[in-house]
Amino acid sequence: MKFKNQIIPLSLGFSFMLMTHIASAQLGGLLEKAGKIATSKASKTLGLDKLLKQPEAITTNFEDVDRKGEQLPDFQNTATYKPLQELQRNGNDGFILQAGHYEMTNKSYCLKAGTYAPSKGDGYMYTPTLGKKRELVIAILKNAEKHPDVQQTDIQMLLWTIIARTKFIDYAGSVKETAIRLLTPKQLLQLEGGALGILPFDAVNAAKEQLPASLRAVFEAENNIRNLVSSGNYSYNEFEKYAILAGMASPRTDVPSGIWTLHPDGFYIRYFPQGYSKTKVQIFVPEDLIVKQNGQQLIYDATDDISCPANNGSQRLAQTNEPALLN
Repeated sequence: MKFKNQIIPLSLGFSFMLMTHIASAQLGGLLEKAGKIATSKASKTLGLDKLLKQPEAITTNFEDVDRKGEQLPDFQNTATYKPLQELQRNGNDGFILQAGHYEMTNKSYCLKAGTYAPSKGDGYMYTPTLGKKRELVIAILKNAEKHPDVQQTDIQMLLWTIIARTKFIDYAGSVKETAIRLLTPKQLLQLEGGALGILPFDAVNAAKEQLPASLRAVFEAENNIRNLVSSGNYSYNEFEKYAILAGMASPRTDVPSGIWTLHPDGFYIRYFPQGYSKTKVQIFVPEDLIVKQNGQQLIYDATDDISCPANNGSQRLAQTNEPALLN
């Protein structure tokens, strides 16, 4: 990787595992420079109003659900479901669908810190992944399949730091190592864009006073996560303590558990979360949809899919093509 007209500093704030010395120096210099510029700019121009208007890393919410064509839970209720994972794969891009009913319990990930874990009555529907960090989230979920040695908990911690808009220059410890394993140098640079960095105590308190209770919890959780990962000394349980609220959100009765979404690609899909780390996914592919494909493959790639709760106080769940380990 080459950068034109880039003066690389001799003193680097961090080094990258699994990269050559030269690549480490180039990327390290760029991130150090970007971090200093961002910090300086923030201290001079980022007032509280601007701080509160900073966009989320992932913006998907229930208002993004296309409910046209939805079906109630008793739709296809007598069907027999075949294992989705037994379908032919399309390389690293998911499964080649055939007509019929399929299901798989796959690994899933929480994409909204400071919210409640899924509860039994929650209705979840399909939405695409939206937001400035969309490409990074999808890349992590795809590359995780190529690195089965990377634990799901390590990937979840990395995703929480991205959702919390952490600057890569502030990363330390195992989460930094996971980022280097699963993202390219160019993608690591993208972590700097739109990141907040670690906010002063006074700024956090002032912001919390201007936010409604629901957003206050998210804002505080994200700042706690940024502080935690920068320390380099943490555990998964500590991340989870900040990311997952105790208790449960009240389910919306107008969106029952097991509701079907008509996917933009023409098949039906529904979700049954089992906590936030596993989701049972069911898919119904009508016969006439395959006929309309006229020989073209119909691909189900879950890495761009979010199982979105009707209650915005619950967690968005990123989906994957990886079967979960069942107890």
